[in-house]
Amino acid sequence: MEKNLAIAIIVFLIVIFIFWKTTHKEYKEGYGEKLWNQWGTRAFYWQGAIMISGGITGLLLVLLKWGNLITF
Repeated sequence: MEKNLAIAIIVFLIVIFIFWKTTHKEYKEGYGEKLWNQWGTRAFYWQGAIMISGGITGLLLVLLKWGNLITF
């Protein structure tokens, strides 16, 4: 069980890092420097990042289970 949790956390961190690396600059330019520095805008960005990364992580874990690479 601990092994699966560790795999899930590592996959989640990798996915959220890739999401941040590919979208951070775009969102910052889209909102503008003044609006981006407000707490609410960043909270909205990170809320979406966590939800999307969680969904992708779940999908990847199901695919890993389907491929018999991990067991639940």
